[in-house]
Amino acid sequence: MYAIIKTGGKQYKVEKGSPIFVEKLDAKEGDKVTFDEVVLVASRAITVGTPLVEGASVAGTVEKQGKEKKVVTFKYKPKKNQHTKKGHRQPYTRVMIDDITTK
Repeated sequence: MYAIIKTGGKQYKVEKGSPIFVEKLDAKEGDKVTFDEVVLVASRAITVGTPLVEGASVAGTVEKQGKEKKVVTFKYKPKKNQHTKKGHRQPYTRVMIDDITTK
């Protein structure tokens, strides 16, 4: 059984017992989170929402809050002696999927 959920402006395919990395959530490690925006649920039959599946939800536990590896941007303008180096680390939340429920 799997489901497709929406969170943080993205869609994720989730299965029970698998971890996912999502945009940072406002929760501490060990907290329970529920994703109510379920787009699709597939077990024996596939249920596609219009736009969301009514009564479906995905429950998970926050395992870790962290930051991804640094992405470096370097801008360079030749003959002008101008260059800019910037780095960015995107925050994320690792969630272990506990249960997928439907009505």
